[in-house]
Amino acid sequence: MYQFSYAEIMEDDVADAKTRERQALDRSIELLKAAREEKRYSRASIEALFYTRRVWIRFIEDLRQPENELNADLRANLISIAIWILKECEQIRRRQSDNFQGIIDVTTIIRDGLK
Repeated sequence: MYQFSYAEIMEDDVADAKTRERQALDRSIELLKAAREEKRYSRASIEALFYTRRVWIRFIEDLRQPENELNADLRANLISIAIWILKECEQIRRRQSDNFQGIIDVTTIIRDGLK
């Protein structure tokens, strides 16, 4: 029988969490790119915005938890980024912007930082 130390299990959990976060961001980027290509507000836009909002709201919820082990400055910066993305999504939804590329760029930077 295998026995793992608590530290090994926690390391695996962190690695698994980062993988899931990367996958969620990859999907968001994929949907945003499809919406951007439509060149008009469409079903793809609705799907991309809905998914992206859900991802970033979930990240904010996680970052606000006292158990989150990221340092306070990094958590605050990520929350600020998330709020910006949510505002951009709302601007697009209201058809006051078409800044899909800005959201894609920022999300890509965050995703790449999870490696």
